[in-house]
Amino acid sequence: MQTNYAFFQGQIVPIEQAKVSVMTHALHYGTACFGGIRAYWNEQQEQLYIFRLEDHIKRFLSSAGLLLMNLPYSAQQLRDAVVELLRREGQHNDMYVRPLAYKADHKIGVLLHGMTDEVTIFATPFGRYVANEEGASVRVSSWRRVDDNAIPARGKIAGAYVNSSLVKSEALMDGYDEAIVLDEHGHVSEGSAANIFMVREGQLITPPVSSNILEGITRRTIMELAAAELGIRVEERAIDRTELYVCDELFFCGTGVQVASITAVDRRPVGAGIMGPVTTALRTLYFDIVRGNVEKYRPWNTPVFDHA
Repeated sequence: MQTNYAFFQGQIVPIEQAKVSVMTHALHYGTACFGGIRAYWNEQQEQLYIFRLEDHIKRFLSSAGLLLMNLPYSAQQLRDAVVELLRREGQHNDMYVRPLAYKADHKIGVLLHGMTDEVTIFATPFGRYVANEEGASVRVSSWRRVDDNAIPARGKIAGAYVNSSLVKSEALMDGYDEAIVLDEHGHVSEGSAANIFMVREGQLITPPVSSNILEGITRRTIMELAAAELGIRVEERAIDRTELYVCDELFFCGTGVQVASITAVDRRPVGAGIMGPVTTALRTLYFDIVRGNVEKYRPWNTPVFDHA
């Protein structure tokens, strides 16, 4: 399994031809934004389903706008490019799609305006983002989440992911599976690259957008499913660090991490130290939906292959 093609300079080309110069502005200054999209293979239906493609492209274009980008492609053209790229790849596996918009000029100097903006997209086979999705052991990071007044937190800005990388490497090098990062006020923000939910006394709680979180598409999905399918009200509010130590359940969610249970924080067990019932129910439902097995939520699934 490998990546064979890329959308590059307006067309799908062999991956070996998708190259940029070492002088490319985005390579030096992080002046790029990206998306992360999953496509799930359904063996029984022999179909590959892209999950919430329209929402992902909408956020991708929003991130581009934060960087003063004027992309040469419409939302429909980008959606079509993703579908066609996956068709050309032709793989019967779960796939991760990475659209990237970047400042393409060969220019020295820190600025965003008056530059050439380009888009590339590739797709690659992809499994788990967190090795232990059923019971991750995490730490509270010594690094703080980047502030929205420094780099826009609600955009997937390439340069901002140095912050995420510092958080993730610290956790892994210290023997943890992941990390939870606090905002500038000391409240819980998110994981290194995932939103977080807490179950406490029967209530599902998640940090608000004002805690410098990425406004996650999976986060929104979980909130909708919790209310519609489990009858659980979701509260968006600030979460203190020590609440992590006394809550009943914790889990990460995101396109990469999917739904991953957290069973220990800073060497302290979360609840009973195993995946809890709310996390289990949401995780099971989520995986059924993304693979196109729930008719009610089929509008979220974009099929790749034409079996007509």
